[in-house]
Amino acid sequence: MTLPFFVYGTLRPGEPNHDLFLRGRTRSEEPGRLTDAVLYDGPGYPYAVEEPGGVVRGELVTALPEAYPELLTELDRLEEYVPGDPRSLYERVDRNVVRGDGTTVRAWVYVAAPHVAALLCARGTRIADGDWLNRVH
Repeated sequence: MTLPFFVYGTLRPGEPNHDLFLRGRTRSEEPGRLTDAVLYDGPGYPYAVEEPGGVVRGELVTALPEAYPELLTELDRLEEYVPGDPRSLYERVDRNVVRGDGTTVRAWVYVAAPHVAALLCARGTRIADGDWLNRVH
């Protein structure tokens, strides 16, 4: 399934992983919102945790078709996501993302794996406005 990616942390424009992974490999990047999720501060990067009523702000990134397979593999590796591996920090899931014009599109989103989400909900630091770029450094 070829879907755009919703990025909300270090892959956003101006953040360290954007240039390393996305520069020259995207057809478009536009603001987006992931609903029914909240954002937690992690050790140098955030985690989205699914929660009704929450909003996470980020970018909807559409990869160039010729770059898509390699980019998907590299982003899975970056996010330490291995399908079916209970040690994964994130899970890659397809969710609706709201564009700036209010329309929705299905996109890949890396959300905290269940064991990570449980720890964050119990002891994590939530980023109140759901925007990693507005976090207090």
